[in-house]
Amino acid sequence: MMKTLYLMRHGETQFNVLHKIQGWCDSPLTENGKQQAIKARQWFADHDITFDHLYCSTAERCSDTLELISSQPYQRLKGLKENYYGLLESENDFLAENDPKKCETYYLQFGGESSNTVRDRMVKTLTAIMEQDDHQNVLAVSHGGACFNFLRAWQDPSEELQKGFGNCCIFIYEYENKKFELKEVIRQ
Repeated sequence: MMKTLYLMRHGETQFNVLHKIQGWCDSPLTENGKQQAIKARQWFADHDITFDHLYCSTAERCSDTLELISSQPYQRLKGLKENYYGLLESENDFLAENDPKKCETYYLQFGGESSNTVRDRMVKTLTAIMEQDDHQNVLAVSHGGACFNFLRAWQDPSEELQKGFGNCCIFIYEYENKKFELKEVIRQ
């Protein structure tokens, strides 16, 4: 049976505005970030989309985003966390590596994790979520890097990456037979 996963990036944060690498460290949503989450809530309402289950990363920026979208109970999962950037956490983002191939090992030298580790963690976590019988229509709020790495497990992400993975963008996946297929990306 076909199921639907709405995988969403959190709203804009103070670190996004300051061009800081966030990773596992956290910063609060900006007023703009809160408005982005409210716009996403409205988009779901306008399209008559309801969820049987909601999940988010353990980062506060994700739970704050989710709480602005829905008042339903939700579960926080470490498996939905962003890439860990090691010593580069909270540093200026010009220090980040943007080449997807180089990201596979770049952050290891700083005590961070490989993008392949993030990809595998996201696939394992989201597959486990969607394999549950009563999970037909699920919303999961995560992070830009985590969403990118999840996407590259299923397809060449280049085209979508060129369009951007802005705050509160929504990746709509169909799920069947332990495989995800990207159907659409909603960008604000």
